[in-house]
Amino acid sequence: MVLAAGAGTRYGMPKVLAENGAWLASAVAALSDGGCGDVVVVLGAAVQGVDVPAPARAVVADDWADGLSASVRAGVRALGEDVGFAVLTTVDTPDVTAAAVRRVLAAAESTGLARASYAGRPGHPVVIARRHWPALLDRLAGDEGAGPFLRARDDVAIVDCADLGSGSDIDHR
Repeated sequence: MVLAAGAGTRYGMPKVLAENGAWLASAVAALSDGGCGDVVVVLGAAVQGVDVPAPARAVVADDWADGLSASVRAGVRALGEDVGFAVLTTVDTPDVTAAAVRRVLAAAESTGLARASYAGRPGHPVVIARRHWPALLDRLAGDEGAGPFLRARDDVAIVDCADLGSGSDIDHR
């Protein structure tokens, strides 16, 4: 799932529209080419004018202004019944690659929880197995995504992806 519902106030526009949609296309390609069969793009502040690239489908988080938790909740609930893992990335981390997605997915096989790390900093993608979704949904609040849920666990595989990209979250132009 690509989390792309925010208004991008520090950036000056919704980041789903950044670079004429290139960031969104990159995120969708990373998930799709990384092994995700059901790619969901969570929209909110910007819906009109967003061209969601195939094979992704759009889901609107009507309560997007409540924060990142609303986007994660909408995305998880939109995933198909046959989906065993939620792979989360954000639209504003455009150098996340399919190789990073594959690496983090592989690491999640044992505990069902894995997170990319870049130079010791937690980042995306994040993988959460379906069996953990109820606990994740219970923990979501405000403008935080899966971070508090993951920090409260001791069974999250931390996967070094620094050789694959910076994992930088772009907040300013």
